[in-house]
Amino acid sequence: MTTVGLIGTGVIGTGWAVRALARGHTVIASDVAEGAEARFRAGIARAWPAARKLGLLPGADPTRVGWAESPAAVAAASDFIQENVPENPDIKAPVHRQLDAAARPEVIIASSSSGLLPSDMQAALQRPERFVVGHPFNPVYLLPLVEVVPGGDTSAGTVQRARDFYADLGMEPLVVRNEIEGYLSDRLQEAMWREILHLVNDGIATTEELDAAVTYGPGLRWAGMGTNLTFHLAGGDGGMRYMLEHFGPALELPWTKLEAPPLTPELIDRMATGAETQAAGRSIVELERLRDDYLVSVMRALRAHDIGAGRVMARHEARVHGADPAVWAEGASVAAPLRLYSCVVEPEWVDYNGHMTESAYLLAAGWASDKLFRYLGIDEDYRAAGHSYYTVETHIGFLGEASVDDPLDLVTTVLGADAKRLHFVHEITHAADQRRLATVEQMLLHVDTTAGRSAPVPPAVRQAVQAVVAAHARLESPATPTMGFR
Repeated sequence: MTTVGLIGTGVIGTGWAVRALARGHTVIASDVAEGAEARFRAGIARAWPAARKLGLLPGADPTRVGWAESPAAVAAASDFIQENVPENPDIKAPVHRQLDAAARPEVIIASSSSGLLPSDMQAALQRPERFVVGHPFNPVYLLPLVEVVPGGDTSAGTVQRARDFYADLGMEPLVVRNEIEGYLSDRLQEAMWREILHLVNDGIATTEELDAAVTYGPGLRWAGMGTNLTFHLAGGDGGMRYMLEHFGPALELPWTKLEAPPLTPELIDRMATGAETQAAGRSIVELERLRDDYLVSVMRALRAHDIGAGRVMARHEARVHGADPAVWAEGASVAAPLRLYSCVVEPEWVDYNGHMTESAYLLAAGWASDKLFRYLGIDEDYRAAGHSYYTVETHIGFLGEASVDDPLDLVTTVLGADAKRLHFVHEITHAADQRRLATVEQMLLHVDTTAGRSAPVPPAVRQAVQAVVAAHARLESPATPTMGFR
């Protein structure tokens, strides 16, 4: 466990808190704004369901939050500090000096700045080598990108430790090698933002039309490939070189206006009115929930293709569902039955009657099976070597009903195994009242995925399987077995 200190608990600070808590860390925070603590805790509770969908690591607890009266008190108690105060050097500077004076020498101080130069911010610190910018993207608890920007005095060790820390939170740290105002992502976003302001200011398009121009076209491409790889494809077999040679002359045309127009009251009114029209009466909380849900859905879709944010999600899930191979040390005891996976019923898991659907039971059982596989030593490396178990038969017994947000425990009993087959059953119970909700019995066949046929289990996993079978031999199955070894 690590104690993560947060200074400033607005949207960004709250997002960092959820990231850290979902990792199993403790959070201590401070904010001078009136009523900040209550808003902070409410914001964590509101975002927690979305973080839960990404997967929680052991120890994850949204209530593991402390509150301090000053930045110095936060710094003294923290193992990593993330500052999130307003983007104003006059506000940030005194906070940084307090943190620098109170934190232990080895503690990194990171700023959630979105454009200020870290060299300027670290200049007055006693230990400038431990200062770095860690620029996240909203919502921090879902979007994996964090720009790590070192200043001139930042040590290489600080950069590496910051990268490791953010990666451990399930993020994708991008080191900005050349210090520049606005860093990388915001400079790209700013260019589009300025053009949007011109198009609205000149009466060319509304905010809704411009959002549609991104949402239904390039935005979908950007989610997985970004701009450069997308344009590389635009050149066909000739790639980026052909695209630039073919479309390059258009760059000479005055298509865009990168200088922002004056922010007149009229332009501000057009922008605000357009956004309010798009919101169509929906509150910020409702739109936040919608945004979180679709971001998770997009990342899940990308996960199947091992690309973009989906790759980060897959990497995070591998950690969430991982197991300690040391359990197979000689003489180690095996739990009987195995309690490897728990979850809650998500909104998309229920039908029009408000009950958990058949496909959702299979989904939950699938995650429990994945936990079992990892427990046995079957992971990404195992599959990459050409080995896997394939499901050949599944039986579900429905015993009760589950609804949205019900907590579920999945308990696994291994009923038998031989050189190629694995037979087990998951019992799904309501974690709060222990009601039995379902049993999911499965028979799997071990295969050589390269040859495309069944194959014996390799010795290491075979040893693990046999250890579990032996430990579970005395157990009574929670379901009436419908499969067997014949």
